[in-house]
Amino acid sequence: MPVLFKKLIPKLYGLYFNLLVWFVPKKVAQQAFTVFATVRKGRVLPKQQAFLDKAKLDVLSINEHNIQVYHWSGKNETVLLVHGWESNSWRWHKLIEKLQAENYNIIAFDAPAHGYSSGTILHVPLYAATLKEMLSVYTPKVLIGHSMGGMTILYNEANNPNDNVEKMVTIGSPSELHEILDHYKKLLGLSTKVTKTLEGYINDQFGFTPEDFSSPKFVKRNTKKGLVFHDRLDEIAPYHASVAVHKHWNGSELYSTEGFGHSMHQDEVNDKIISFLAE
Repeated sequence: MPVLFKKLIPKLYGLYFNLLVWFVPKKVAQQAFTVFATVRKGRVLPKQQAFLDKAKLDVLSINEHNIQVYHWSGKNETVLLVHGWESNSWRWHKLIEKLQAENYNIIAFDAPAHGYSSGTILHVPLYAATLKEMLSVYTPKVLIGHSMGGMTILYNEANNPNDNVEKMVTIGSPSELHEILDHYKKLLGLSTKVTKTLEGYINDQFGFTPEDFSSPKFVKRNTKKGLVFHDRLDEIAPYHASVAVHKHWNGSELYSTEGFGHSMHQDEVNDKIISFLAE
């Protein structure tokens, strides 16, 4: 698909929503949220299949989704890996090698609409409901989340505290829903009326405003030991997100990098995680 046409598609959605909102605002709000939450990539690629297929463990039925779970066995503590938006459990392959070398028991899973799991949309409350079930079934001591996965583990801990979890790691995670929605508004060129209608829909569906949905607020009562990674030049999730989380999370450490990008697969990052788990 030509690049120009790809850039036009979001604007066409925006024009459609901006016009229709005057006639059927509730329908527009639902449709705008569906577009916002629709996952367009992140399924298992051919080069990822061999690594993931040999580690398949269970397929759990959670909230009408079939969730693919993976297992790399070890005798030490159980670590649960939570990937980010439009990704899958393969994104952890470099960290998994290091965790295996230290004999950790490793569990990962594909989020709804990602990897081998079913579905077409994902949002943090849905991801957190899936995570809550994973915590119940596999009782990990450590949670590690990248990007949206990091935001999810903090949101879930705030709403469903889990005494079994002792340590939490976030990597390149956003912190503010209102910032994400601002980006969506600009991408589609949404009018103020559509934006307000969408925000009202989110409040009705999930019981929070975009301003309420904030990771620094989630961690204020978090008593877990935390490690927060972020690259200062991250172009996907802003560095200030993790600075704010660290500021409000007693017992957390902020590990900053420069030039590592958003994915942060580097050995320096993974080695720091291994050291943190050993403390």
